[in-house]
Amino acid sequence: MAAHAGMEETMETNIISDVFGTKVFNDEVMQEYLPKKTYQSLKKTIESGEELTPEVANVVAHGMKEWALKNGATHYTHWFQPMTGVTAEKQDSFLGADSKSHAVLEFNGKELVKGEPDASSFPSGGLRATFEARGYTAWDCTSPAFLREDEIGVTLCIPTAFCSYTGEALDKKTPLLRSMEAISKQAVRIMHLFGYEDVTNISCSVGPEQEYFLVDHDQYLKRDDLIFTGRTLFGAMPPKGQELDDHYFGTIRERQAGYMKDLNIELWKLGILSKTQHNEVAPAQHEMAPIYNTANIATDHNQIVMETMKKVARRHGLECLLHEKPFAGINGSGKHDNWSIVTNTGINLLNPGPAPHDNKQFLLFLSAVIKAVDENAALLRMSASNPGNDHRLGANEAPPAIISIFLGEQLEDIVEQIIATGTATHSIKGEKMDIGVSSIPPVKKDATDRNRTSPFAFTGNKFEFRMVASSMSIAGANTVLNTVVADVLEGMADELAGAADFDSAVDALIQKTLKEHQKVIFNGNGYSDEWVAEAERRGLPNVKTMVDATASLVDPKTIEIFERQNVLTKVELESRAEINYEAYAKAINIEAKTMIEMAAKQYIPSIIKYTTSLADSVNQIKSACPEATVSVQTELLTKCSALLAKAQSALNTLIEATDKGCAMEEGKEQAEFYRDSVFTAMSELRTPIDELEMLVDKEYWPVPSYGDLIFEV
Repeated sequence: MAAHAGMEETMETNIISDVFGTKVFNDEVMQEYLPKKTYQSLKKTIESGEELTPEVANVVAHGMKEWALKNGATHYTHWFQPMTGVTAEKQDSFLGADSKSHAVLEFNGKELVKGEPDASSFPSGGLRATFEARGYTAWDCTSPAFLREDEIGVTLCIPTAFCSYTGEALDKKTPLLRSMEAISKQAVRIMHLFGYEDVTNISCSVGPEQEYFLVDHDQYLKRDDLIFTGRTLFGAMPPKGQELDDHYFGTIRERQAGYMKDLNIELWKLGILSKTQHNEVAPAQHEMAPIYNTANIATDHNQIVMETMKKVARRHGLECLLHEKPFAGINGSGKHDNWSIVTNTGINLLNPGPAPHDNKQFLLFLSAVIKAVDENAALLRMSASNPGNDHRLGANEAPPAIISIFLGEQLEDIVEQIIATGTATHSIKGEKMDIGVSSIPPVKKDATDRNRTSPFAFTGNKFEFRMVASSMSIAGANTVLNTVVADVLEGMADELAGAADFDSAVDALIQKTLKEHQKVIFNGNGYSDEWVAEAERRGLPNVKTMVDATASLVDPKTIEIFERQNVLTKVELESRAEINYEAYAKAINIEAKTMIEMAAKQYIPSIIKYTTSLADSVNQIKSACPEATVSVQTELLTKCSALLAKAQSALNTLIEATDKGCAMEEGKEQAEFYRDSVFTAMSELRTPIDELEMLVDKEYWPVPSYGDLIFEV
């Protein structure tokens, strides 16, 4: 009895239960701090999109303020996500101006609903001139407000959209919200045709798996390339990398375990469902995965996750690297975006059920996704693009740059049946797997294996978009995915709405769609050279860089789709293309200038010191003992001197290319120049210096090596 009582006490004081959601203005808190009528009105706005009246906003603002003050908040901020890819904020205190003798704390509905930050200094892609400063932030009540605690104090963070004075979207949240409405509208139409009149709303369920590296903070500070660019621009491979596969899912080291414990607690406080943690493939690489949430909240949460990862790392004397390829030759980091669509009644529209061959509803939505991905492959590649991700995609560690869909044996068999005959009559069933040990019960085997080489893989009841970059917001990828699927669903709903025989029309539409788009389905090894050739034969695009992918944003077909779904206008799409080109050129420019500085001020001087010491050694030995052999020193001196000359020549070439790139007008042409000329010159400079690292005495080498960074943590 005593033991049972002790167990109950432990469960009651479990840290998850104690801290979860304590920093979130969630449903429970709203019920406590808002009058019942106000709470009900706000819930209708959140769930059904009903207009929020100024009266309700004022009462909500008062309740939110009281809760924030009780938890120690002194300031509030409209927390938004401009096109920089990171979050932005302007903090205001709750102080009012009504009294000079004591503090008056105010926060009203107008301040809750609308803010006015300077919009001139954020990327706009030509939407705003530099002198046109006014912009607006607007409260997104579908994502709960939260409290952030740091050295500044406690701040009430209010998730908001961000738009220009003339109403164009200047952020990543607004298009995402529009795309969620678009896919909901069209999917509801389809469900009504299937007889589900109780379905009034459909949400996108998203779970992003966040990969990251942890390195020692002191070692990090000795590498200018990590500080300025997030990745190592130089570095030779250590004797051991990841070839033994001993780090993947291995025992988490004590220092990293302490970090993960604190990270989880901070995320749980903010209502983020941090679920899974483990070592990833590369040394010093790890992963955190949450439980799924709606696309909008999942996006906000992932931004918070990335910010919190960096903050908590520094508490532990660590640095969190979110770059897609911080170490050349070592597995990079991605962010698998798990996506599904769920009705307000709880139906997952991508759940095949026990007999998927008979599930026409599922097969129709599946075929819609297949068509959308096939027709918009380059656009999806663009949605996962940043300069860092170009190092990953297609590098035998991540999905290839070619978009294809993995369905697995079960669904591929059903697709083949439908294409051949118009209907499917059976589904491959999972078997029981006998491990051959009597003490271990038989394990149920899935009907389908997984494929880690596929960029867009079906994984049971969802699709896993595996191309998304680790440092990116997931808003762009989900906006594109929602929009293109919504557009296909609209066409399907239009066709089926006028059908005389609905069931026959559904069968015919599924068969037609699968037959026309089966080329995008591929269950094999996406890393193989054979697949590259096969994909070309099938007519699948192989978009290798961010610069190449960006063109899809202003493709007439893209503009037509996004305008039809009311997600982005032609002007907004053109602005995002310009932002992409500028961002790419600026990122490569920063990398090039960092390489120039490191080579000129660190590597070349250190190598000169080393070669001088070799020369002195040769002279001293010959002077002391003319008969002594100095062939080793001479050979080493010759090699180092030759590589030093090669490095200096490559440095001069890079300086010249970078100067030329900087002088060019911002836009597509400049981005292409940085891709073709500057990036190539960077590679040519890196090669001799990395070779020198393997020759030069470690005592002379100016920066921590790969071994120092990834193994000494």
